[in-house]
Amino acid sequence: MAEFDYDLFVIGAGSGGVRASRIAASHGARVAIAEEHRVGGTCVIRGCVPKKLLVYGAHFAEDIQDAQRFGWDTKGASFDWNILRDNVAAEVNRLEGLYGQTLGNNKVEVFHERAVITGPNSVRLSGGREITATTILIATGAWPSVPVIPGAGHGITSNEVFSLPKLPKRAVIAGGGYIANEFAGIFNELGVKVNLVTHGDRVLRSYDDEIVDRLVDISRHKGIDIRFNFAFKSITKRDDGTLLLEGNDGKTIETDLLLWAIGRTPHSTGLNLEQIGVELGKDGSVKVGDDSRTNIPSIYAVGDVTNRVQLTPIAIREGHAFADSVFGNKPRTVNYDYIPTAVFSNPPIASVGMTEAEARAEYDDVKVYKSDFRAMKNVLADRNERALYKMVVAGSEERVIGLHLIGPDSGEILQAAAIAVKAGLTKQDFDDTVALHPSMSEELVLMK
Repeated sequence: MAEFDYDLFVIGAGSGGVRASRIAASHGARVAIAEEHRVGGTCVIRGCVPKKLLVYGAHFAEDIQDAQRFGWDTKGASFDWNILRDNVAAEVNRLEGLYGQTLGNNKVEVFHERAVITGPNSVRLSGGREITATTILIATGAWPSVPVIPGAGHGITSNEVFSLPKLPKRAVIAGGGYIANEFAGIFNELGVKVNLVTHGDRVLRSYDDEIVDRLVDISRHKGIDIRFNFAFKSITKRDDGTLLLEGNDGKTIETDLLLWAIGRTPHSTGLNLEQIGVELGKDGSVKVGDDSRTNIPSIYAVGDVTNRVQLTPIAIREGHAFADSVFGNKPRTVNYDYIPTAVFSNPPIASVGMTEAEARAEYDDVKVYKSDFRAMKNVLADRNERALYKMVVAGSEERVIGLHLIGPDSGEILQAAAIAVKAGLTKQDFDDTVALHPSMSEELVLMK
């Protein structure tokens, strides 16, 4: 067997790449990793972690308002974007340091530069060094998509939104997915006039229709202007710095900030993959089998760059399974059934399993149980905002095949309930569980 510099060389130090590196090293492999940006990847540096911190910060706007009904004097309360932005950035820096420390503690060599693949067992760093490895893992994630239309470059993406020098008075958010709805809620609570525009007739297409309709209604009630079927024609930047957005139907929107949140594209460009024969999908995703191996036996890929499921916990599981299989003599794959997900909109949505529409398309015997209620906190706060929980069951035994929630803390509530759905429990199992009272989560075992 040829002697290589490393047993494993990983390109991309995000969640999947770091986990794969650490686990492979724990199995005794000689591991190196290259990262051209910052260790931690999208989730830690410019994604779910800083975004969730902004969600927390934004929600204080409602909490302060509600606090008055609970006896608190909040006169004089004010908000400073610079403080929130800088504190979030400091936390990101802290986490980046911890990720680097984890790699160092596991004796993973880190190259802070770009790497491209030059052969089945070789890479070249941007500094010119050539490195060989028995196995190469691609874990470069995905990148925000920007449309090819005149003036699109006047907009920003989620990469830049966390470092805004100041908050705009008006913002247009283009898109209908997670990022679009989450930043619509964040900006709106921080006092920005928000337009959420999408080219289709729905947002959050993978979520239950009834839950999404509730979010749209609540978002509009909170002041977010949601416009469907808006197809961009061009963006023009005026002399005063404002933007004029023109649609194909001739309608226009004036704004101070445009945030593109129309999806994420697998970040495979510039890695030299086509030249060495790695098979790619039409969207640039790296094609892999269940074992994360590409068509070249020594090259693997995990995480968003494969576009299987673009979620951080999935990238972590794929990286772990890869390392156990290749270096730990523990062959295993990732099970993609019943993945719990959440949208940290305002209010948040959480879901696991089939939507009602998906269930009715697959099963003949489907029932839906619901609980439509106002959270206790909202009642005393005099906030007319209703939560909705849905349970989808199938078969004579009423096995729970889907849970869908919208309301305060939905993501926190769903995680434990997702275990029950994954385990194949029935509606009767939920009914037989004593309610934890008073709580919102008790509605899961009280649905009719």
